[in-house]
Amino acid sequence: MSSEHSHEDHPYYHAHHFHSMEQQNSSAKLGMWAFLIQELLFFGGLFMAYIAMRFYYSGTFESVQERNLLSIPMGALNTVVLLTSSLTMALAVRYASMIPKSGDEEKAAKYRKTVMIHLMVTTVLACCFLVIKYFEYSHKLHIGLVPGENFSYEGWTVLKDSTGAVIGTASNGGVSVNDAPQIFFSIYFMMTGVHGLHVLIGIGVILWLYLRTARGEFNEENYCMIENVGLYWHLVDLIWIFLFPLLYLVQ
Repeated sequence: MSSEHSHEDHPYYHAHHFHSMEQQNSSAKLGMWAFLIQELLFFGGLFMAYIAMRFYYSGTFESVQERNLLSIPMGALNTVVLLTSSLTMALAVRYASMIPKSGDEEKAAKYRKTVMIHLMVTTVLACCFLVIKYFEYSHKLHIGLVPGENFSYEGWTVLKDSTGAVIGTASNGGVSVNDAPQIFFSIYFMMTGVHGLHVLIGIGVILWLYLRTARGEFNEENYCMIENVGLYWHLVDLIWIFLFPLLYLVQ
């Protein structure tokens, strides 16, 4: 077998321990789905914490909604931003699957450029999401809506005993051990913060794909990496679809 024929059978992106690109891509997708299941289990623990705290401190969750302490317009805007980014990511995957493996270089360059545009738009939208979340966070920290014992807001004061342990909350002149806004905001910052970290990681990976696309590393046979990152990004968006109504809307 000539070296030229061997190179055609095994392009640089085809690992030799796989019999075919189909097998290699299937293995990569299986690994990605296993990772996404782990991510669902991770967020599942956070959602269970939310359910437990909502059961024990149901009045607190209602009070937060009644006082409009979370910005529904900002949350809704972030929802639109992430849904749009899912669309542009899906389009990037679609056009990556249309890049010719060889032959028509003009067509390949055209589709490659289209993929890069959609990846960059996805990145910009993800950055917009984080900027909006930054303004949300900074406002809450400024007015005292912080996790834990340092919570302080008009109408709510965390009460402590002589040892410094939290024993309840004073609200509108009364004292209640079942009213715990500091716990709500602990859950809020944890769930949205971890989700924001996943968005930040996604930005880094998508930019990495952008650079690889610019180098011409993807084609109709080898675009599984973009597809897998697309699956991750859709999961990040899906998690927010649950976070938004549970934290901002449900009373």
